Amino acid sequence: MTTATIQTLDTPDGAFTILADDEGRVLASGWTADADAILARLSARVRPSSVEKGETDAASAVTAYYAGELAAIDEVAVSQHGTALQLAGWAALRRIAPGRPLTYSEFAVELGSPSAVRAAASICARNAPALFVPCHRVLRTDGTLGGFAWGLPVKQRLLDREAAVPALV
Repeated sequence: MTTATIQTLDTPDGAFTILADDEGRVLASGWTADADAILARLSARVRPSSVEKGETDAASAVTAYYAGELAAIDEVAVSQHGTALQLAGWAALRRIAPGRPLTYSEFAVELGSPSAVRAAASICARNAPALFVPCHRVLRTDGTLGGFAWGLPVKQRLLDREAAVPALV
């Protein structure tokens, strides 16, 4: 791979860093200013050979999201590499409407494998471009938060923010 661009923004939930490839697709992102933590979200075989600080196309979508335009993240291009089930799962995560989280059981049903609850959880855990592929919208089967790579307080604030904005019909 060629050089990737990394950018850190200030958000109400803290520093948010975006790593994008040379085509502007988000490879990884999350609530940290630590570039190494972002790079660690990628497997070694898809990590960029070099990283430069700069501006990413996705930054404006993050700003718009935090301004209440929740759909701004929907069209941001991402680049993910995984198994067929992972790719299907990441695509399904992008279809979860803001303010309408699913449980891992419901997410497994969306994947066409109702008994694959652990696989559904694993898909969320391995999601590198957080926010743009909204794995924070999946909860434990009992409705509690479950895990989140960037911390449960951030996950809760994202869900609260999304619940407070009326959905467009």
